[in-house]
Amino acid sequence: MSQDSHKESFISKYIFSIDHKWIGIQYGITSLFFLLFGFILMMIMRYQLAYNVNTGLEQDIISPDMYNALGAMHGTIMVFLGVVPMVVGAFGNYLVPLQVGAPDMAFPKLNMASYWLYFVGGVIMLASFFVPDQLPAHSGWTSYVPLSTLSSGPGQTFWLCGMIFLIASSLLGSTNIIVTIVQLRVEGLTWMRLPFFIWTQLVTSFLLLLAFPPLQAAAIFQLSDRLIGTGFFDPYAGGSVLLYQHLFWFLAHPEVYVLILPALGIVAEIIANNIRKPLWGYKSMVYSSIWLGFMSFIVWAHHMFLTGMGTTMSSFFMITTMIISIPSVVILSALFLSLWGGKIRFNTPMLFALSFLPMFGIGGLTGLPLGLATADIHLHDTYYVIGHFHYVVAPGTIFAIFAGIYFWFPKISGKTMNETLGKLHFWGSLVCMNGIFMPMFLQGLTGLSRRMANGGYDYAHAKDVLYLNEIMSISAFALFAFQLLFIFNFFWTLFRKRYETETDTNPWQSTTIDWTDTTSPPLGHGNFDVIPTVYRGAYEYSVEGHDKDYYPQTEE
Repeated sequence: MSQDSHKESFISKYIFSIDHKWIGIQYGITSLFFLLFGFILMMIMRYQLAYNVNTGLEQDIISPDMYNALGAMHGTIMVFLGVVPMVVGAFGNYLVPLQVGAPDMAFPKLNMASYWLYFVGGVIMLASFFVPDQLPAHSGWTSYVPLSTLSSGPGQTFWLCGMIFLIASSLLGSTNIIVTIVQLRVEGLTWMRLPFFIWTQLVTSFLLLLAFPPLQAAAIFQLSDRLIGTGFFDPYAGGSVLLYQHLFWFLAHPEVYVLILPALGIVAEIIANNIRKPLWGYKSMVYSSIWLGFMSFIVWAHHMFLTGMGTTMSSFFMITTMIISIPSVVILSALFLSLWGGKIRFNTPMLFALSFLPMFGIGGLTGLPLGLATADIHLHDTYYVIGHFHYVVAPGTIFAIFAGIYFWFPKISGKTMNETLGKLHFWGSLVCMNGIFMPMFLQGLTGLSRRMANGGYDYAHAKDVLYLNEIMSISAFALFAFQLLFIFNFFWTLFRKRYETETDTNPWQSTTIDWTDTTSPPLGHGNFDVIPTVYRGAYEYSVEGHDKDYYPQTEE
């Protein structure tokens, strides 16, 4: 069962693999590359903001048009090519079958197709950088009309074609995860015995499946407006500019929870393991994640308060925005309360997981004023919005990604990453992340607008906070330096010889199937020599009367 009955060629085993584990690794490596590339674009932008002609230079580092293009590509690459493929494509692909006891995804070939659609979409997006004498897409990562339909050059066309491939990839991948969780759970693994990570992947997959089709339609409509002269979004041809915004934000707000829910699942696994006690309020966390997924579909228009929707509709979306904060608070509170009385192990994955909690809390709390129409009038399209969103995604979701990489790296490679380098990476990243994004709230409160290539020097009322541009930029450069520690640690560990002490297949002493019933790294295609049976919940740590402080799910 564990090994294929025939010898596979190099291409079929490593390039066009149908093994969920290798596809997860492909997603992980590719998304890490895109995250690094998107980070480099951000550093170029931050250099321009801190050091431009207004600071005494003879000329700008990049032109305003190039600044806009880099901003558009940075946002798109980090979200659609970096974070989402990592938390769903990499972690989801690798861990879901292992945690539910399945030999593979329900549709292995569909899984392979989903990765290659993602890869092709990413290549098409990057190709826009190499069009001679033209800029890549420069209508923002939201691709708002009419700028996106009227902009010259092929950059926007490349962006739209790339998005069509990426959305198709997400639809295939989400369908696969849903069917795998529903149909391939092993005997005894009831719904309330599932690891919380599996619940978050299930809810996230439903979000992708239901929210992405409207954006797919919007991308196709916009492409046809550009190439064949239709008028879906042209008011002079009977179309609607606001129609695009509705289609986009119907996806883009659930997309926030596509980013954060898998991150919460990763953090929950690591916290439960390192406090050596069950998660507090497991069922409330499950129900809250489902409620969060449902509510994410009826709050999208709080991004559109300034479009003149009227007081009735504004009131509805303000109320639903306040309501959607409740399940987020429940999950976050449950994780905080879980820490009480725990025998906490402060290893590298736990440090990243713990820091996720206050960072996500800051991101969530700063979002509440943006959900109020009156406050949003002042804060809309300022750096306050940038700070709020990035606290959710950068020290929030990306810290969860780092936690997950450090935690499951022994499962994937059989080797543990260096703790000293890991902790240096954590503390440096924590300080620098806050150095980048915390000052944005101060700039935003003064009314300093985003998307300003000169850093905001046109705003006399914001002159007292312009010096923060340099602080944020220095923090960004320092953050990059600390990521070099992670890159070195990652590849050095990957290619070094396995230590004699690295023989334990369950070094974290975890209770879930992925650690207790598979080797590290797991067996070949099939995962299990013997299909396991589950007898208990996912987080039975420090059970009274048991000889160990962890009680595996598959132990009678």
